[in-house]
Amino acid sequence: MKIYVCIKQVPDTTKVDIDPETMTMKRGGVDSKINPFDLFAIETAVHLKEKHQAEICAISMGPPQTEAAIRESYMLGVDAGVLLSDRNFAGADVLATAYALSQGILSLGMPDVIICGRQTTDGDTGQVGPEIAEFLNIPHVAYVRKIIASDDKGLVVEMDMPETVEIVRVSFPCLITVEKGIFQPRLPSFKLKMATKERPIKRLTLADLPDSDPGRYGLKGSPTQVIKVFPPQISSERVTWQGDPEVLAEKIYAKLNELKFL
Repeated sequence: MKIYVCIKQVPDTTKVDIDPETMTMKRGGVDSKINPFDLFAIETAVHLKEKHQAEICAISMGPPQTEAAIRESYMLGVDAGVLLSDRNFAGADVLATAYALSQGILSLGMPDVIICGRQTTDGDTGQVGPEIAEFLNIPHVAYVRKIIASDDKGLVVEMDMPETVEIVRVSFPCLITVEKGIFQPRLPSFKLKMATKERPIKRLTLADLPDSDPGRYGLKGSPTQVIKVFPPQISSERVTWQGDPEVLAEKIYAKLNELKFL
């Protein structure tokens, strides 16, 4: 069994700067980490690896410093890593990101299963995984909370829907996005860190992809545009009102109007 895990390096802080021209996040000089939701994807892959003697490859897109996230994945049981890094990929929205990752996967060869975390902490869209599957024309299952069974032909999984739980069998090749509760991520292994410190990371640029049209990637290939981005404001300001329900309701309504929430 061959498994790809899509991971992303995200800021390890809520204090980020935004480029006023491109309206994208400035990632330089900011401490980063593996997207927390991706740790559950890695752990799911490792469980399948232990059961089926599978090979796991982590694939990511980002600037050169993203290699640190891939090296961290080696400490968690990942066997190989691939980084898509090219200035042409910069500023990508979810669609351009998914397309780049799908092209990277095609250049490497289709695996049996691709595993993604539910979402990222810096984007929170939850769209990239399913979009990768659509570009690859393979079946996908989102919100997977449990793998019931697995064999050389596919997976039987529990899908956590808003009001129901669905059991689905999906055939290989396929893509799944996993929930937080599927497995408990393990701690990085110092033994694996030492054993993999010289392990190479394959680098892919635009020229290495099957579709090398720069208009499909980065800002040029992004059909959505961000009008305004700003870091969250931290405020501890509080107001306490007392009075009858009618009076309090009027005050709350007036305050919401003032804040332009209505």
